[in-house]
Amino acid sequence: MKKSAGTTIIAITGGSGSGKTTAARRLWELIGKENCQIISQDSYYHDHSAQFKGDGTVNFDHPNAIDFKLMADHLKKLSQNQPIEIPIYDFVTHTRKEKTIRVEPFPYIIVDGILILSQEILRPFFDFSIFIDISEETRYARRLKRDVEERGRHPDGVKIQFDSFVKPMHETFVQPSKHFATHVSYDNQSLNEMLADLTKNLLSK
Repeated sequence: MKKSAGTTIIAITGGSGSGKTTAARRLWELIGKENCQIISQDSYYHDHSAQFKGDGTVNFDHPNAIDFKLMADHLKKLSQNQPIEIPIYDFVTHTRKEKTIRVEPFPYIIVDGILILSQEILRPFFDFSIFIDISEETRYARRLKRDVEERGRHPDGVKIQFDSFVKPMHETFVQPSKHFATHVSYDNQSLNEMLADLTKNLLSK
């Protein structure tokens, strides 16, 4: 893989509810929005509409649910100073919308997602990678609050989904990927310090 000398790609990952999206936005602000762009794993779900026509259930936490090949192709293009067209996934119809989001190359690209470090096809693109290692209890509490307050979910349904899909996929794919991280954070204080130090290091070059 040949990367543009001016492109730095940073992965921020961890389990559902670990705070990775908040961390990605914080780093985006620290580096400067004019110099940085966030790419989310959630944009790359496959079309799953067929499974929802009957009683099928989709495991959105399994790598097979996501088009990592397209994601890798996009990271390659960005790293070679080429623009990309990011899909927009419709979580109501479980399809990709016809409209896409055009993203121009930036000096810094932040990639956010629970499974990104588990994928061998993506890891070569990351110059830095942060794994946020937060306890299951904290992650579940955050997910429960989000799903009930923001998505109108019933607490029982959130618990069933967590136990049936989120937890086993975390143990199988997400947690083992910590091994590939260049930085690991275990609490908010260390995470904030890590983001500040990384920003200082990046912008001093």
